[in-house]
Amino acid sequence: MFGLSELKQTRFYQEAFEESVRQEKFRTVPLLLRLGLTVQEVARELELSVEEVRQAAQQQSSNQSSS
Repeated sequence: MFGLSELKQTRFYQEAFEESVRQEKFRTVPLLLRLGLTVQEVARELELSVEEVRQAAQQQSSNQSSS
């Protein structure tokens, strides 16, 4: 049976962890933009590309308009 330390070393765990971190960054984008940061500042602080920040902001605004 795997212990926690062995589980954390598996590719599955590492990929799942990285994906959860990435999703959290995308959830943070709209908040930072509302606080007045520019797209470039958000991209730099979250280590995302400017295009990724724009896509996250666009997706968030389309989700709000369909709610």
